[in-house]
Amino acid sequence: MSTETLLEVRQLESSYGPSQILFGMDFSMRQGETATLLGRNGMGKTTTVKSILGLVRPGAGEIRFRGERIERLSPDRIARMGLAVVPEGRQIFPVLTVEENLLAFAANRSASSQPWTLERVYHTFPRLQERRRNMGNQLSGGEQQMLAIGRALMTNPYLVILDEATEGLAPLIREEIWRCLGALRAQGQSIVVIDKYVQKLVGLADHHTIIERGQVVWRGASSELAAQPDIWHRYIGV
Repeated sequence: MSTETLLEVRQLESSYGPSQILFGMDFSMRQGETATLLGRNGMGKTTTVKSILGLVRPGAGEIRFRGERIERLSPDRIARMGLAVVPEGRQIFPVLTVEENLLAFAANRSASSQPWTLERVYHTFPRLQERRRNMGNQLSGGEQQMLAIGRALMTNPYLVILDEATEGLAPLIREEIWRCLGALRAQGQSIVVIDKYVQKLVGLADHHTIIERGQVVWRGASSELAAQPDIWHRYIGV
């Protein structure tokens, strides 16, 4: 694994109007790592992601991606730098086919020598190949999530962020998503995951950051989190 810092968030403060959500948020990860942001709903996880993506303009603090400060850049500029998101709610294009959704933003932003292609996405998610001519609004929730992940991978990003990776999905579909994320990790893809299934995440991620009311209250490796179930109950509610 690389020792290069890929993403670094320092003393981040973000608000929606007069309501401050983040209070000195800190988070960092290296190239090739899988990391999580954990916490109950409303504690600042999605606001952290939106701040990283340029969708919320921080009031204070720094965000560095591949060594470059990005907290004042536009969302499209940040995306072109190789940062992709699988958003909460999936947000696929309902009146485009599966294949059109995958091709809409296809690029090789990380200049990969083995880039993601339609064929590679279809190999990872055979169900998408079966449904490639179907419109986005004709897919099940699980198929939409597969499509959202495939669409992010088609940009060949340095980093993929998954916000509520398996929210609302049936158990069998969740297992398929976990399998995919494990395969991506094995291939060296850098990933940030937000999800509530800690039991799965301790087997997937390298390290974890727990947020409570817009601040970091715990961080550590998977082995440490697995050994402290009281932390799960206190801050994650599982």
